[in-house]
Amino acid sequence: MVIDDSNTIRRSAEIFLGQAGCVVILAEDGFDALAKITDHLPDVIFVDIMMPRLDGYQTCALIKKNAQFSSTPVIMLSSKDGLFDRARGRMVGSDQYLTKPFTREALIDAVGTCIAARGDS
Repeated sequence: MVIDDSNTIRRSAEIFLGQAGCVVILAEDGFDALAKITDHLPDVIFVDIMMPRLDGYQTCALIKKNAQFSSTPVIMLSSKDGLFDRARGRMVGSDQYLTKPFTREALIDAVGTCIAARGDS
């Protein structure tokens, strides 16, 4: 699942992940994502930090507080690369942190790392 308020980022991620054989669910913001997560049960969730209404930190925290999804890997996406931003992402339960603009390889590597960590490889 890719959660980002930017249509360009969502579409880029969808193309990159789709080319790697992933089924991609898109969400425009945290509220949209929370409504779709239960229906689609994503294996990995990419979430933008800066979004209107419900930001990425809040979205990640809500996902991780739900027992059904607490072990689902959440990867924060941000144009910020500061230590504070990375630490705040970890505090709400994120598993990884990618900076934008991301490459196809970075997205695929992040998914691979999450799958390998779960032992599903």
